[in-house]
Amino acid sequence: MSEASFFTDMLQSITDRGRQLLFSGARATQVAAKVDLQTLCEMLLSSRGEASGMALAAEILDRWGALESEGAQKFLLMLHEKFGPDTTKLDQAIDKYRADKSSAAIIALHQAAEPRRQELLRRLNHAPNGTAKLVRMRQQLLASKDQSAGYHALDADFTHLFGSWFNRGFLTLRPIDWTTPAYILEKIIKYEAVHEIAGWEELRRRLAPADRRCFAFFHPRLADEPLVFVEVALTRSVPRAIGDVLDEGREQINADEATTAVFYSISNCQDGLRGISFGNFLIKQVVEDLRRDLPGLKNFVTLSPVPGFARWLAKARPETLTALDDPNWPDDKKTAIAVERVLLPLAARYFLVERTPEGRPVDPVARFHLGNGARLERLNFLGDRSTKAMQQAHGLMVNYLYKLDDIVANHEALAQRGEVIASPAVKSLLNQNDESRSTGNGQQGSRPFAQIVNSTLGGGRK
Repeated sequence: MSEASFFTDMLQSITDRGRQLLFSGARATQVAAKVDLQTLCEMLLSSRGEASGMALAAEILDRWGALESEGAQKFLLMLHEKFGPDTTKLDQAIDKYRADKSSAAIIALHQAAEPRRQELLRRLNHAPNGTAKLVRMRQQLLASKDQSAGYHALDADFTHLFGSWFNRGFLTLRPIDWTTPAYILEKIIKYEAVHEIAGWEELRRRLAPADRRCFAFFHPRLADEPLVFVEVALTRSVPRAIGDVLDEGREQINADEATTAVFYSISNCQDGLRGISFGNFLIKQVVEDLRRDLPGLKNFVTLSPVPGFARWLAKARPETLTALDDPNWPDDKKTAIAVERVLLPLAARYFLVERTPEGRPVDPVARFHLGNGARLERLNFLGDRSTKAMQQAHGLMVNYLYKLDDIVANHEALAQRGEVIASPAVKSLLNQNDESRSTGNGQQGSRPFAQIVNSTLGGGRK
């Protein structure tokens, strides 16, 4: 029996005993059935016994799990409205702090300002499988169409607690290979979010060869549920296209022949942990492990999608770009060459110039890798011709380079100055063609973007 299983069984035993104490006897059972969830939550917050507290937590989560969609939404609303800060205590703490800015007053203010639901969530976490159920609860919250202040306040509480519960110190890195138990491999197939795994044979091609690796982070309270995993190809060079990595007929090499580790897919597995970043820790840990086991590796790069590019490009042009709207445009060599000549300078602008209102790179994958200290190394035209990649990025893929000596400096350049560190080849694309420069409102000098591109393409395909 694993440690996680033993711990879960022990919690379940304590909880069962607590339920016997709380709800034993016919009258007690009838009373318990009439108690609503809000009252049970109040009881949990006032509980002092460990067994009874775990029993109450389990009862609440069991009832929550049985709720229909509308009832579940009401439960979340109740958490916000009824279990916020104690405003009376908060007012008193504020007055005390204004009169006396001592350390004790600051601590009292901090404690008074904390919503009661944070302590409630901590106590719910004591129930058997409580962590997994709370992750599902936040998943339900994130799926809600409610975008009110209450929604954001409740999500802030979940994010605060999950940031502590799922910090790097609690995570364990496990290699995933063809000998990993099937029930975990099934989840790798299910959770793959970048390049779909069609079935077991394709999964075998990604895990079994000597030049392939996969690693996942796990948490002790979510036994056998990967949080995030990365697929790695060991190669002799930096690939330009995903087909070079996933091609069934590719030449396989021995691991010790590789000079380059390519991170070609990073998938977050738990929707309820969205925004709780594990990927940066994962990449750094995998790099360390690979360097230790394969000292011949010199380059650590990604082959990454560009999920926001097509959406940005559509907003940047006032008219429809005929060539790109034809799904067969890559098959026409002349059209593809013309598109590449226009598209890559625009892609360079997308990465190097465009920013969110908060001043961050507009592409979510770019924010992740650049924020972790990678360098934007290369733009790969038609690197992925899958339907998804053509819709999201017109087939564009990019390589981010993780050069260990430069990671800190690259991170600081982005964090402190908003500067994206890129290779000279990428930077040169900005100035490759004056007509590729955008003023940020969809105009290229005095001519609309679509007019310039269509003239470059000779009016598009007929």
